[in-house]
Amino acid sequence: MFATFKQIFKSTNKDLRKRILFTLGALTIFSLGNAITVPGMSAITSDLGFLELLNAMSGGGLKQFSIFALGVMPYITASIITQLLQMDIIPYFKELKELGEEGRRKINQITRYLGIILAFVEGYIYSIMFMGMNSSPIDYLTIATILTAGTAFLLWLGDQITNKGLGNGVSLIIMAGIVNTLPSMFIQAYKALVPEASTLLIGALSFAIFVILYLAIIVGVIFVQESERRIPIQYSNRTIAAYGKKQTYLPLKINSAGVMPVIFASMIFAIPTTLAYFIKNEGFQSVVNNYLTTNTVVGFIIYVLFIILFTYIYTFMVLNPEEVAKNLNNSGAYIPGIRPGKETTKYISQVIARITFMGSIFIALIAASPIIFTAVTNMPSTVQVGGTSILIVIGVMIETYKQLESSVASRNYNRR
Repeated sequence: MFATFKQIFKSTNKDLRKRILFTLGALTIFSLGNAITVPGMSAITSDLGFLELLNAMSGGGLKQFSIFALGVMPYITASIITQLLQMDIIPYFKELKELGEEGRRKINQITRYLGIILAFVEGYIYSIMFMGMNSSPIDYLTIATILTAGTAFLLWLGDQITNKGLGNGVSLIIMAGIVNTLPSMFIQAYKALVPEASTLLIGALSFAIFVILYLAIIVGVIFVQESERRIPIQYSNRTIAAYGKKQTYLPLKINSAGVMPVIFASMIFAIPTTLAYFIKNEGFQSVVNNYLTTNTVVGFIIYVLFIILFTYIYTFMVLNPEEVAKNLNNSGAYIPGIRPGKETTKYISQVIARITFMGSIFIALIAASPIIFTAVTNMPSTVQVGGTSILIVIGVMIETYKQLESSVASRNYNRR
């Protein structure tokens, strides 16, 4: 790692430094824009509840009700929808998927248009929720248009980072939003632990334990994110000696789904809560408050089960055993001791099912840890240990570092 960063500051890597500086500059623009409140609105002082995940991903923008309050979440939602539509739900999307680069370009274009539409719908809903029902439709439309414009600008900024900077622009914007909230979270944790303690020593030890626990979870997330099950494979037209006696593997990550299962589960839980806000039916609101919120035991269990279920669904959607087996067969590769075809598909499916069980439990524990932490301590709800935010930040940082390492390695290779 240190060798990679040392290579960046060499005079021959001036273009790479420019890309890094461009990325940092773009993220600074995002941070500054996140502090600009929408005209006519004020910061939200009440608890956001089920919208806390959206607030974290927008860098506290929803709480501030900034022009970037929606962040890039509408685009993420649109991406999830288009991915689902490619699973034989709508033949047109499956055809686009099979077209290769041209198909991906069209899908990306559709995803962006859908993301803008969703941003306007979400902006209109939030304007009603936080402005009240007494404002005029023009006021709602104005706020929704401003929030939609903010999302559109962030998508453009993300494209600029991807093309002229380093890493995936949209992912980095989400990561930057989460990182922006970390200093205030640790300050709040310090205020809640140190001044309120009986002695300064006990308060300092409590805060130190909190920081150590947070760092330990980060180390655990990195370990699991990088863990993989390697299935040995061989090529029918080559021998192991052709690779210098180096075995070739099919790597399958324990956590292939990333944070998508948590986002799926959060979206499902957000639907009845949003409906309860508008319907104003006491019976329906009672059911939602007692059984469909993570603050209750039943709601918490349902939330965890949803995460585990969606982890399996998304993993098998990304790592389709039939497609993996087909790709191995087309490349002349096979798993020793397993016949190509249905047996290979069955074997890969069994392996994915086993490692996904561990991955789903891990994701559920990380997502549930802030809820448990808030329930057993007197800390503010904004002070969290674990959670989806850590999964996102660690995942983006690992991918960005790998891209940085690859860029440095390719430049050194080209000079030889």
